[in-house]
Amino acid sequence: MSVPGSAPGEGTELHPLAGFASADESARVIRNYRYAVERTMRILGGWIALTPELSAKLLFGRHVWDNAQHADALGNRLPELRAHAQVSEPANPDFVAFMNAVEEPSGPEQTVERLVGVYRVVKPHLLASYEDHLRRVNAVYEPPTERILVRLIEDERRHIGAGLTVIRHVASTTPLVARGRAWQERLEALLAAAGGVTGAGLPAPTQLEGPPAARLNDDARQFIRLEQSLTHWPMPEALENALRAFGDAVVAGDAAALDRWLEAEGAGMGPRLAELGARGHRVVAFAKIGQKRVVKIRLEGSGEPLTLVMRWAATPDGWRAETVDAIGADLARPA
Repeated sequence: MSVPGSAPGEGTELHPLAGFASADESARVIRNYRYAVERTMRILGGWIALTPELSAKLLFGRHVWDNAQHADALGNRLPELRAHAQVSEPANPDFVAFMNAVEEPSGPEQTVERLVGVYRVVKPHLLASYEDHLRRVNAVYEPPTERILVRLIEDERRHIGAGLTVIRHVASTTPLVARGRAWQERLEALLAAAGGVTGAGLPAPTQLEGPPAARLNDDARQFIRLEQSLTHWPMPEALENALRAFGDAVVAGDAAALDRWLEAEGAGMGPRLAELGARGHRVVAFAKIGQKRVVKIRLEGSGEPLTLVMRWAATPDGWRAETVDAIGADLARPA
């Protein structure tokens, strides 16, 4: 672009007020961004209940809020560009199809695909698009857009770093890594066919090396540590010993020993528990309710997963189970 007032071909620098897009075009691009951000927010929110891995569940929950803030910031910019506020607009039907594909994995065993779709495809593309836009924005008359882009870039780098950490944790086997790679390739092909978030083509991928310079910290290792820490809960030593002995009796099929741990409401269930054929046991949830303790014990190795939900109380004879219910089996005594 020549400097205004010069002959064609003369002038090698842009005029200080030159921009790369009109207000209408800038508004369209921001609506395109907002569509991708809003869809990502809704997708992550919908996945929280479908995702069994706590680290991924916490990651999604953290980033739902951030994406809502991004959508709000983009939507508030639109009236300043002579457009309606808080409007989202996909670049084309192919980009809608791409986002539909990102949302597709809904099975509890598809956490890898969910993570890969957002943190290896959607967010890296948004980051590259924002950085490309920022390089071309006019700092004289577009500082509001510039500030929004700087914030979005900072957050997306943080999100991607956390997401990749959780992916490495969840995709810990060669088959899972291969599944993730295949899903990424499929989504990247759809994204390229759509021409990216604005429909104008894919910007050059951004470099992700090095830690992001962020005010906030999405240390996904916290999520992973929390997920892994839920194997032990602080509880009275006597109760911990009782739970261990009870679980060992279930695995041993010792009906008489089981009955000794059961109070009136559970009396007589020892033989039924002994018949479950469990090969292992572990406490998966623990809560204190007044003087009682509610415990969930996962029995493993007996076919379908089976969880015992028990209420334990301290008695003169030590800790005893007042009630016992089973998730995945009927423990009712035969009539």
